Amino acid sequence: MSNDLFDHAMHERLKSEAPLAARMRPRTLDEYIGQEHIVGEGKLLRRAIEADKLFSSIILWGPPGTGKTTLAQVIANTTKSHFTTISAILAGKADLRVVIDESLERRRLHNIRTILFVK
Repeated sequence: MSNDLFDHAMHERLKSEAPLAARMRPRTLDEYIGQEHIVGEGKLLRRAIEADKLFSSIILWGPPGTGKTTLAQVIANTTKSHFTTISAILAGKADLRVVIDESLERRRLHNIRTILFVK
């Protein structure tokens, strides 16, 4: 897992070239609209996210377009965690092992947690 200036420049370039929907996606809880019963002011999940005392696992369930992925990314941004997505249908045991190994290395070297979003 290399982390040099070239990687940083590439990530910045990819961010600026991302589709409009990805660039417009909320990045904070204040920008996140909807689901007030879950992440509204004073609600349990919002307090846990803001205090960085999140549960070990969360299941976000709902139809497409309801903000599950966006909420997971907002949680990662708020808690300063790395965000990784894998497909439950396409990923196998080897793919999961790679994600786990990279997460352990990131935690060991940089003390950064990983949020794994299985879609």
